[in-house]
Amino acid sequence: MAQAADFTLNRTDSGRMVVCTGDWTAIDMGMANERLSDALSGVPDATVDLRQIGRCDTAGAYGILRATQAARTPPKLVARPEVDRLLELVDRAIKAEPTPQVAHHSVNELFERIGRGILHLGLEAFDTMVFFGHLLVAVGRAFANPRKIRWAACFSQAERAGLDAIPIVTITTFFIGAVVGLLGANMLTTFGAQVYVIELIGVAVLREFNVLITALLLAGRSSSSFAAEIGAMKMNQEIDAMQVLGVDPFDALVFPRFFALVITIPLLTFAATIAGLFGGLFVAWSQLGLGPVFFVQQMVDNVGPKHFWVGMSKAPVLAVIIAGIGCRQGMEVGGDVESLGRRVTSAVVHAIFATILIDAIFAIIYMKLNI
Repeated sequence: MAQAADFTLNRTDSGRMVVCTGDWTAIDMGMANERLSDALSGVPDATVDLRQIGRCDTAGAYGILRATQAARTPPKLVARPEVDRLLELVDRAIKAEPTPQVAHHSVNELFERIGRGILHLGLEAFDTMVFFGHLLVAVGRAFANPRKIRWAACFSQAERAGLDAIPIVTITTFFIGAVVGLLGANMLTTFGAQVYVIELIGVAVLREFNVLITALLLAGRSSSSFAAEIGAMKMNQEIDAMQVLGVDPFDALVFPRFFALVITIPLLTFAATIAGLFGGLFVAWSQLGLGPVFFVQQMVDNVGPKHFWVGMSKAPVLAVIIAGIGCRQGMEVGGDVESLGRRVTSAVVHAIFATILIDAIFAIIYMKLNI
């Protein structure tokens, strides 16, 4: 049982004797070190007996040394071997000079940072390939034996990650279509070509904005959610428990989220297309007097279904990328909250960057193919 630190001052034939008792630790020391310092300050020669103390940590050793340094003449310390070693260790730490912090700014350091960045990028690319390889194996197992697919988890994720996003996706693309219509009306009216606003709205919404806005919203909404959910399970060692039980985390966690986005992003893209066209129709009707019948007729005659299928062809690819990035960042979470926050942030940033990059690649490919 812990005892509070204390001491007694006795007079002996050889001089004054200070006998310390109790536990000289950070918790139990209290003000005993200050009282010991006051007692030794007026005593010219004294002996401090530490053989009867119980526990002693670095805080207690530091308090004893500071108290002895306040004496007129440094007292003699008598202690057990382990306490004596602790006092020596703390005394050397007190007398040690701080290590100077020298800032090195050189060209070598610059190239070293660049090299470390390139090496980190290469390792990230390798780990990404490993992750997608494992995901392909999980997808292959699912197609080979569909009865083992966790359909309840798949449709639950599809509802939370996809269908619940319909309001925000449709509202956003509605206003995007309206903005495109307003810009086209202001520019084309100057040249007397306001009728071509319908084609501008159709091409912009069907080909680019429907799938791009949907993917960007899900990159911030679903990718971060996947990383946070899987990362929290990784922190709580639930994924380790799955592996101990013989359950592959890719089958139980990654595949349902992958499946959910693959089937919901095309549906959300279609809903975004309808909402964006309605936004453009609203502007064309209210600002230019182009009615719904004329709007639809011009859309069918001059835009056609080609641009619609071009936009829809991007949806499955973006779904794979967004789901893969979110799940991979979640699987890389360590054991602390800081790692979780860093990985969730990385999931959102990487998903948005990958979405814009892949959309640009698709645009170049279709331009080369003259589609």
